[in-house]
Formats: sequence, C-alpha cells, structure tokens
Amino acid sequence: MRSDLRLIRYFVAVAEELHFRRAADRLGIAQPALSRAIQTLETELGVALFTRSNRNVQITPAGKVFLDRSHEMLSLMERATEDVHNAHHGRIGSLRIGYTDIAIAGPLPTLLKDFQGRHPQIILQPQHGVTLTQINRLTEGKLDIGFVTGPVNKDDYDEQPVQSERFVCVCADSHPFARRTGIQLTELATEDFVHGSSTDWQHFYDYLIPLCRRAGFMPRIVQEAFNTAGILGLVSCGMGVTVLTESVCLGHGPGLMVVPIEDLTERLITSAIWRRDHVVGPTGHFVNYLRDLPKL
Repeated sequence: MRSDLRLIRYFVAVAEELHFRRAADRLGIAQPALSRAIQTLETELGVALFTRSNRNVQITPAGKVFLDRSHEMLSLMERATEDVHNAHHGRIGSLRIGYTDIAIAGPLPTLLKDFQGRHPQIILQPQHGVTLTQINRLTEGKLDIGFVTGPVNKDDYDEQPVQSERFVCVCADSHPFARRTGIQLTELATEDFVHGSSTDWQHFYDYLIPLCRRAGFMPRIVQEAFNTAGILGLVSCGMGVTVLTESVCLGHGPGLMVVPIEDLTERLITSAIWRRDHVVGPTGHFVNYLRDLPKL
C-alpha cells in the first residue's frame, strides 16, 4: 500500500461529511478529483470504504475501522511535526544541570521548577558535582549548565551569579559558641576546623582561606568530609567547628547550632556557568531564562 497522507485526509473528509460535494468544498478541490482519489485509496486497500447511491453515501464496516486508524495516523503526524519543530527550536530535549551542595540548598530547586513549568517538554537531568568536577564535565561535553561556587573566570565560559550568601559558623550545641548570638572571625583562630576535602572543595577554600588570613590566622583543619552532610555530622559530634553558608544549614540535624560571624561581610557567590560555544537548543532557552532573572 502506498497511500499518502493526502489520500487519508481526503478519506476522513468524506467519512465525516458522508457527502462527496461537501467534502470536496471542505478540502477546496473539485468533486471528480476527490472521487478519483477515494477510488485510488480503495484500490490500494483492496476493500470498499463507502457504499454509494444516488441519494447518499454510507461508510462500510471496513471504512469505520480505517477511519479510526486514519485519525490516529493524522494525530501522530501532527504530534511528530510539532515535535520536530520544537526540537529544531530547542523547545524539546534534555538539559544536564550540575549543582553543588550549596547551590541545591538555595534557590536552584525553585528555578528548575519555574523553568520546567515554562518548558515542559525539556527534560531536566540534575547531576551533583563539586565545582571542579562540573567544570571538567562541561569541558568534556557531559554537562550543559553548571551551578558552582564562583566566580570561575574561565576563558570560553560565560557565567551569571544566581545566589549570594553570608558565611556562618556551625558548631555543636555543646560548644561555648552555641550560647552566643554572634562571634568575630578571629575567635575561630584557636578552634579545630571540620571542612570539605581540599581537592573537591577547592573553590570554597579559595574564598575561606584569604578571609582567615586577613583575620590573622590559618584555619586548623583536623577533619575533612566530601559533602556538607558529612561535615555537619562531624561537627555535631564535637570534632570541630566549620564555616558554611546559611542555606546549607537550614533544617540542619540535631546537635548543631548556627552562629553569625558578625564582622564578616563578604558573601559566597553561586554562579551558573556554561560553555560560550554551546548556547543552543535547551541550553539556549535556559541561558535566556537565567538572563531574565533579577541581577544580584
């Protein structure tokens, strides 16, 4: 069978109108041409789709079955055409999004939900990774957008700050700081620190170490963990204190206290980053969405 969509559309019009002239008018073609087209279709199928008389046209049982399948075929073709256009314009596809512990604890989930509502046909694929891992994945083409501790300041990348947070001290609820409403950064000079691993948390180190040096000390790191859950777990056991951002500590587990560092005005920036040569398809739509956000 070689029937094309044109013949199927002609058949549907006749089946719905049950009148060749009205169907021809609806299609904008001559009635004889429509009659020949239906005859061609019936010949290809090897069955009669209609019974014809001088008074009326009736659809046959075989025609009813073919009408149902024709509606399915035309609907599928319409969806396929729409999907092709959406894919061409980046409105359909997948988007691989990296995030750090700090990013996912802030406004990122809300941003993703809002973007998904605007672009429901784009499948979001969040992937956890520290800043350095995300940069490597972006370079290798394994990630489309990263939410990292910024600024990154790398050639061939664009970035946009999306979150700015102040630093806080986190200690066990049995620590003397737990009874304080605030501390000074210099008071941490004699404390044992629990921190993220120096390799994975390098960008966070690049923020924290200069701040401590400016205050006249180097943090005495006695324990390291790979993620914030591990850091907070060690702190709650009294292994030391840590410096993190406010959002990470929201809803923290038992045994912890969050204490403001009153003289520390610097803030940690989380930035969205992407390759400058890869702003196409779903990535392009997400970048445009980010650029429409209020600037920090």
